[in-house]
Amino acid sequence: MALKHAKSAEVVDLRPLGDKLKGTKTSAIIKTEHFEAIRLVVHAGMTIPTHEVAGNVMLHCLEGHVRLGLIDGQLDLKAGEWVFLDRSEDHSIAGVEDSCVLMTILFPRRSGPIPGMG
Repeated sequence: MALKHAKSAEVVDLRPLGDKLKGTKTSAIIKTEHFEAIRLVVHAGMTIPTHEVAGNVMLHCLEGHVRLGLIDGQLDLKAGEWVFLDRSEDHSIAGVEDSCVLMTILFPRRSGPIPGMG
């Protein structure tokens, strides 16, 4: 079954899930050639192993508490906090509590002229 992605100008509700968090799974919100947004659900005790992403990553913890494993240590991210990771920075994500994180990825532009720029 294909995931439903948001359309241009469609409002997406990102309020905390509260009691519904336990039964919710990660879902894609939007994906284009240069941008992706995902509602990432990380349950307590769950770990997303170390990986890298081809673009710059922004993580905004909407609720709960996750721990990022980075090359030079760990970083705790709690509800309301936001962090930026450079492109290709190895990281893991572990759920300290049941958590929901808005993950936004900005993919690099392909080389070549920018349309409309001569």
